[in-house]
Amino acid sequence: MSTGYQVIARKWRPQTFDDVVGQDHVVRTLKNAIARQRIAHAYLFVGPRGTGKTSTARIFAKALNCTGGPKADFDPEDPACKAIAEGSHLDVIEIDGASNNGVEQVRDLRDTVQYAPAQGKYKVYIIDEVHMLSTAAFNALLKTLEEPPPHVKFVFATTDPQKVLPTIVSRCQRFDLKPIPPPLIVERLQKIADSENIKVSPEALACIARMADGGMRDAQSILDQMISFCGGEISEPDVLDVYGLVSGEKIAELAGALAAGDHQKIVALVDECDTNGRDLVRLLSDLQAHVRNALLDAIAKGGRSELLGGVPMTTEQITRLLDGLREGEGAVKLGLAEKINFEVTLLKAVEASRSRAIDSLIKELAALADEAPAADSADEKKKT
Repeated sequence: MSTGYQVIARKWRPQTFDDVVGQDHVVRTLKNAIARQRIAHAYLFVGPRGTGKTSTARIFAKALNCTGGPKADFDPEDPACKAIAEGSHLDVIEIDGASNNGVEQVRDLRDTVQYAPAQGKYKVYIIDEVHMLSTAAFNALLKTLEEPPPHVKFVFATTDPQKVLPTIVSRCQRFDLKPIPPPLIVERLQKIADSENIKVSPEALACIARMADGGMRDAQSILDQMISFCGGEISEPDVLDVYGLVSGEKIAELAGALAAGDHQKIVALVDECDTNGRDLVRLLSDLQAHVRNALLDAIAKGGRSELLGGVPMTTEQITRLLDGLREGEGAVKLGLAEKINFEVTLLKAVEASRSRAIDSLIKELAALADEAPAADSADEKKKT
């Protein structure tokens, strides 16, 4: 009997520490803590969505409660580990902080932590979106969190650490999970595609990774949707059409028009993108990323870059161009006339890149003034 389709994000969820992508600093610390028997009583995982906070918490719970544990190199087929993965282990309790955020629920938790584990060595409480707990709930948790029974471990996960009380944070070991770099996302997606017998072009994978913004789960969900749309073969134009993205070549062409100050070409390219139903807000973000790469290139090469369409631009000009694009974000996202605001933002950025800072002009004039007397005296000597 079929158990139903399982989405890629769930099917390919990390099951061991080695499966976690892009969080080597977290994995290494947790592995060493287990190996050296320096396991803290509370951990706080912080990071953007889809970077592996809850998955890492579950893997950590497996390492603590596996047969013969705690050990970092546990067997994922171990019955205890499989029970944790399926959510049926009695000693690994997952709580959604968004729907269990009242003081009553925390008081119930505080009462149950006193009981010994039923199956494993530890009772592990994983509280997701912990920042959603109320202040009263946080305060009810403080004493238990500071001096929990030796058989209890807390693992908190949040996307918004600023909302977590400092008194809670100070009682935890904090781990910051960073956005996953696009090359690692592409590598993981390629592995999934090969396993699922799906043919995906490298350009399509690069587009998916660019859209995911560092979130592996988002990337897997996008790939899942593209498989539903395309079937067994996915190309870059398919991804661009479904999600309204602009190709890398078109972004580079628009950036070159900005650097050259070609107003007609800028307007024509914006018209083309708008006619094809492209997402102008996303285009502005991608354009900023492209200009930023040129800025880094100019800094590395001593103050000048030709990455923007071959037009030589100084660090100051690129910085002003990037700042102009950044200033128009709000108008493009929230304004009523998105296309008009986008065009005005680009044209203002061009004008900003061509203006000069007053302090740099003063420095140049001062340098010319210093050179002028020396040149005059040399001419007088020649005349004499």
